[in-house]
Amino acid sequence: MSRQSTAALMAEIGRLKLEVHNLKTEQGSEISVGNYLLARLEQLGVTHMFGVPGDFNLGFLDLVEDHPSINWVGNCNELNAAYAADGYARVKHSIGVVLTTFGVGELSAVNGIAGGKLIFFLAHTLLMVSIAAFSEMVPVLNLVGVPSTSQQNSKPMLHHTLGDGRFDAYTTAAQQFTYSQATLKNANNAAAEIDRVLSDCITKARPVYLSLPTDLVSAKISTERLHTPLSRSAPPNNPQVESFVTDLIVKQVEDAEGDVVVLVDACALRHGVTEELNEFLRKTSFPVYSTPMGKTAVDESYERYGGIYLGSISRPEIKQKVESARLVLSVGGLRSDFNTGNFSYNIPVKRTIELHSDNTKVQYAAFPGVGMKELIPQLSERLKSYHLAAAKLAVPKFLAPVPNEKLETITHNYFWPRMAQFFKTSDVIVTETGTANFGILDVPLPPKSTLCSQILWGSIGWSVGKATWRNILNRADEIGDAGSLLGASLAAQKTNRRSILFVGDGSLQLTVQELSTMLRVGVKPIVFVLNNSGYTIERYIHGKTRIYNDISNWKWTSLLQVLGDTEDKISNSYTVKTKQELSNLLDNTAFARADKMQLVEVMMDKFDAPNSLKLQAEASGKANAYDASSNPVTV
Repeated sequence: MSRQSTAALMAEIGRLKLEVHNLKTEQGSEISVGNYLLARLEQLGVTHMFGVPGDFNLGFLDLVEDHPSINWVGNCNELNAAYAADGYARVKHSIGVVLTTFGVGELSAVNGIAGGKLIFFLAHTLLMVSIAAFSEMVPVLNLVGVPSTSQQNSKPMLHHTLGDGRFDAYTTAAQQFTYSQATLKNANNAAAEIDRVLSDCITKARPVYLSLPTDLVSAKISTERLHTPLSRSAPPNNPQVESFVTDLIVKQVEDAEGDVVVLVDACALRHGVTEELNEFLRKTSFPVYSTPMGKTAVDESYERYGGIYLGSISRPEIKQKVESARLVLSVGGLRSDFNTGNFSYNIPVKRTIELHSDNTKVQYAAFPGVGMKELIPQLSERLKSYHLAAAKLAVPKFLAPVPNEKLETITHNYFWPRMAQFFKTSDVIVTETGTANFGILDVPLPPKSTLCSQILWGSIGWSVGKATWRNILNRADEIGDAGSLLGASLAAQKTNRRSILFVGDGSLQLTVQELSTMLRVGVKPIVFVLNNSGYTIERYIHGKTRIYNDISNWKWTSLLQVLGDTEDKISNSYTVKTKQELSNLLDNTAFARADKMQLVEVMMDKFDAPNSLKLQAEASGKANAYDASSNPVTV
């Protein structure tokens, strides 16, 4: 029996044990509901919790603050907290937790949660707490402190309600943006409900919602269920169906005479199959390419890695290799517009095999319940005989030389290849929606690096909260814009991995407060602020010279002092206007050491952008089909 099959079997045994616990009353020690939840989170590797205090979560916050291994990270607002939890989960490969108060708090967080669930809507069909987490398939617990059970029953006109007695209005809203929900009503089933939503969170890689009434925080329940850890493994594949699917895929490879290309996408990362995937690639030697959302799932220095496939926007040599292959093996595919060059893939279904977390598709045939975690090792063994033949298939070198430009102005064409020389092994790189997301695609990243981006949901400002978490983890354990950066930084802190954020000036203005939290908790990211005077991606989609795409210019190099480094001792800020100034800074060993928080303002032309962004924006603008008269050309 394979390692993956054994893990799946043990997970099923664990689930059965928990069901048995539900069917009988256990005698033993007791624990409060609040501490039961914290114990489960500790078992899942959670070391930090994000959020904002509110009167309905303060009693639970006492338990969090007193907990020996879970640290409270108070954020400037709930949206940033949700972004930070998103970033924490991505970098730490754990569950992110955002705690808010009833109504006003949870609604502020919704945008951060929903991104994680949107993917579910696309495949099948939290509130703003982190919509990003849902569509981007990120496991985040949206934990909400709510009024007591007696108040929910009597329905007084409490603050934070809508004033109409609908205490369930926000839970109903959360159903649209989270995979599953639990509204605790009594202590009898509290443990089972907590376990249910947490299991969904870690096995489905989706946000979940849990409301905790004030009077249940200290209610006593049995500790018995804690003896059976929650499993991250999905239910095992049906052996007979898996065997049939394996034979079918092997036959497709035989018919293609081994002319196979592997295309790696987001869900390979989200559902934890990178180890199995890379073993498959080593054994078969098939050429491998990545989508934007799958970048860094495969070591980009690997000799069989050819770069980013983005449909019609791809480099010509990559487009030719992928689209001419007789068979494309898609791993964890997520075909959103910005991940596919505006749906411009030129790969017929009859030449496609799709491996997903809970299903497999071979050409036009679908096989529900056959997940890639167990299937990939089977394919590795059956297809390793193709290694010698596959190794002869040419793969273009994925390189990004720094161009020799005469002008000293910093261009995107120069900036990203030059930054690639600055990156080092294990860096955590966070890119904001817009120019950074596209600029990073065409440069190779070093081994063991992690790229965090939000290509599907695309909420500007996300990256700051995200990066914070990455640095905190680095400092404390192992490891949104400002929101995501915060979470990513925390997650990376103990492993001494650098956290590097690239964010536009317009995006940063949305979540800039979280830089203050980063200074307070002691994380040390490097923040590159691309100052191009506004919303560049919007300019290229529509309204290139319109004033609604302009913003006020800030004195960025004074920002860290204003937001917490009042004595100018724990951070440094710089402005670079020329290629030489940028290069000199990147070559500075003290700067590269990243032993304090650093902000670099990079001056760029407002109409400059990566070429891939220009092409994508052009396609998006055409798809939006605005009336040409609403966007007159100026001469």
